[in-house]
Amino acid sequence: MKTLKQLVEGKELNTVSPKHSVLHALKIMAEYDVGALVVLDGQRLAGMFSERDYARKVILQGKVSVYTKVSEVMTDKVVSVTMDHTIDQCMAIMSEKNFRHLPVLDEKGLAVGIISIRDILNEMVAQQKFIIGQLENYIAS
Repeated sequence: MKTLKQLVEGKELNTVSPKHSVLHALKIMAEYDVGALVVLDGQRLAGMFSERDYARKVILQGKVSVYTKVSEVMTDKVVSVTMDHTIDQCMAIMSEKNFRHLPVLDEKGLAVGIISIRDILNEMVAQQKFIIGQLENYIAS
């Protein structure tokens, strides 16, 4: 199974500033086809902005995306992981906390990536296919 570092490496980290409008954040999400953005205040992790935040804190509250700042609706109590976490640990955190995205921080506390439940599921499927292939080879030999 891949490590968390392998899953994060090479993936672009899509971010937004808390000062940006929600509309700006949504355009970034649409451009990169992602469901969440890491919110950075300078280099500091300030929060996460997700489709869920948009649906529950903008649309349902009648706010206007053009005038609403990301800081007004982002999730600011963020659970994050480091490269030391395993994929299984990330999955457990996501499952327990009902999250679909986790920011990944380096040893200095700077955001270096994001992992999604889709990343984890894709890796689990790949691992299972590998194991099945190995078992089929063992049985055939």
